[in-house]
Order: sequence, then C-alpha cells, then structure tokens
Amino acid sequence: MTNESVFTLEATPIKFGAGASNEIGWELARLGAKRVMMISDRGVIEAGIAERMHALVEREGIECELFGRARVEPTLESFQEAADFALDGDFDGFVGVGGGTSLDTAKVAALIATHPAAILDYVNAPVGEGRKPPGPLKPLVAVPTTAGTGSEATTVAILDVPEERVKTGISHRYLRPHQGIVDPELTRSLPAAVTASAGLDVVCHAVESFLSRPYDARPAPESPDDRPPYQGANPVSDIWAAKALEHGGRYLRRAVADSDDVEARGAMMLAATLAGIGFGSAGVHIPHACAYPIAALKHEYTPAGYEADHPFVPHGQSVIVTSPAAFRFTYPADPDKHRRAAELLAGRELPNADEGTLPAVLLDLMRDVGAPSGIRALGYGEQDIEPLVEGALKQRRLLVIAPREAGPNELAGILRESMENW
Repeated sequence: MTNESVFTLEATPIKFGAGASNEIGWELARLGAKRVMMISDRGVIEAGIAERMHALVEREGIECELFGRARVEPTLESFQEAADFALDGDFDGFVGVGGGTSLDTAKVAALIATHPAAILDYVNAPVGEGRKPPGPLKPLVAVPTTAGTGSEATTVAILDVPEERVKTGISHRYLRPHQGIVDPELTRSLPAAVTASAGLDVVCHAVESFLSRPYDARPAPESPDDRPPYQGANPVSDIWAAKALEHGGRYLRRAVADSDDVEARGAMMLAATLAGIGFGSAGVHIPHACAYPIAALKHEYTPAGYEADHPFVPHGQSVIVTSPAAFRFTYPADPDKHRRAAELLAGRELPNADEGTLPAVLLDLMRDVGAPSGIRALGYGEQDIEPLVEGALKQRRLLVIAPREAGPNELAGILRESMENW
C-alpha cells in the first residue's frame, strides 16, 4: 500500500468581530432561508441572547421558531427531540445560538431534516452505523456564545449515549456550518468557570491537532470519499493550531480574570475558531478519546458556573485533565514539535525542553484558571480505570491520529497518571 499524499482543508466562512451577530438575518437571507429553526439552550435564553437573535432574523422577513431545549452535553435523546422538532417544522434553514451544545444540536437537526434516518445510523462506528449523509444539508448558520468548542468551524457533533456509557459523535464534511458568526460581545455574560473550561478546550484542541500523526503517515484511501475528516497534521492545519495556541497562552488567563476584557475575550473567540479549523483538518486524539468516557461513565459531578439541571463534566475539563500525561507519553514521537507547542503556549523560547516541558506549561495554565486537579476531582478512582480504558478504546477514529500508538496498557497508564495532576 502507498501512503497518503493529499490533504484537504475546508473551512466555514467566518464573520468575526464585535457586533457581527447583528448580521444574522442578512446571512440567512443570503442563503435563501425563508423559515428557520433556531436552536439554543436555557442559559443563552435567560441571558437574552436568543431573543435578540430571533428578533434580528424576523426583521429580515424570515419566519423563525425557537427550540430552546438544547441539552448541555447532548444525549441521543436530546438530539432526537430536536430532530423531531425539525422534521415536524418543515424548515428550510437552521441556526445554532450558544455553545457547542446548541451548535452540535443544530447540526443534527439539519442532518435529520435533510436526510431523515435514525440518528444512530449516522453515529460513528462501533457505537453507531457510521453511515455517510447522502448529500449536502439545508443551510446552517452557527453563532457561538462561548470561546471553546470551535463547533462553528468543524464537521462533528458530539453526543452522550448513556446506554453504552460513552460519548461519541457524527462526523462528516456535510455537517460543517454554511456560515459562522463569531461575536465577542456574546461572551460577556459567561461566568469565569465557563470561560476557563471553554478556553482549555481550545488549548487542548490546538495541541492535539498540532501534535497529531502526519497526514502522509496514513495509507492512501481507495477513493477520495474514504479520506477521513481527521487526516492528521499537515502544513496548513499547523498554521491554525499554532495561532490558537499562541492566543490561548496569551489571553485565556485575562479572559477568565475579567469578563469586561473585550480584547482577551475576542482573542479567545478567534482562537476557538482557529483551533476548530485546525483540528477539523488534522484531528484530535488521546485526550479527547479519554474525555468521552470521563464525561459519560458517571454523572455525579456538578461544575460551577453552568446553567444545567443535571450533573455533568464540562467538555473542556474532561479533555484537559489527561492532557499533561498524554503529551508526556507522545513526546518521543516528535520532541521538536512538542517543544514548539510548549513555546507557543508559554510565549517564550524553551531551548532545553524535554518530555516534561509541555505538561508543565499546561499545568501552570490549568492551575491559574481554576481547572480540576485531575480525574479524581471529577468523581473517579482507581477502580474506574478499566471501564475508562474500555470507553477510550471505542474512539478508534481519534486514537489512529495519535502520534504514538496507545493501546489498553498505555491508556491505563495515562489515566492513572491523571488521577491527580497536583
């Protein structure tokens, strides 16, 4: 077999800047929408953001119905509720307003409304059937209100499948929104804890994609249609990831410390989009593979700062707690790139870097913004290592992108090291 020689980079058209969300109706009209479903969640609605976006859409003469029940950390059931609403509503366009919760729910609503099927038909194997959407989706505009997931720029929608005690997703190029509107003004009301978790997600996305296995280390696909969305690191994805890392290191502490620091909040919103474009091409790997069972295996942790009526582990917290150990493990695969990632995040040269340097830089950032100290703080103990490993192993589409192969023993070691980071 010959190795891959082609990489692709696709990006959502992005409109960025303070006040950009005022143009939401204009963008939907440009896309030809006449009747749209707006997907949001309780926190965004209570902040008055969804109501304002709804009015801006209708001002353009577009009929708009609000679905305000997007669930923080979506489940198969919550996706299905939104999909049923979409099917019944005869919509020709969709808008997600909120964090990754709302944007991912909007993607699935648009998918099922355009190509009706059981949601599990589209969910990644082995949890679902891994079916590919047969064609493009109805227009979708994504308006993030957090600086974290980068969902406005990605091809994935993540969900919890409680019956399987694991998180997984739907991943295909057609899920990429038709337009992203990134407005830093929308993050002013975010509590510091939410800003911290979302920002750590940005940082983790960026490091993972920057360090992922090179795209030309994979076997070439038999058909272009078989080329995976997560292709591995490539020269263009590295540019996006590097800039996101630079912004995360420079601005996240400030954004957490002061909600009125518009420069820092704007820089983190931009970093989220940059990281989303980068990992949308290169992919993420070990920390995310571990994060899905961390979020799904138990539902006992109640995070500060979130408007939710159920216990859950915020995604940014679930990914960041294993990142120091994961990158200590992957260091031998490419020491120079690990050093460079640490330098970008630290904002200075680190000429004597070793396997502990990038983890140390991450740990400093985690402590400074109030991240959990490790998996134990999220409700897990040594007795949970085995089921956590089992859940991580189900994330094959992620693990194959890791720069160093991680099997059951290696994953167990990473999780064990991550019980307490300090």
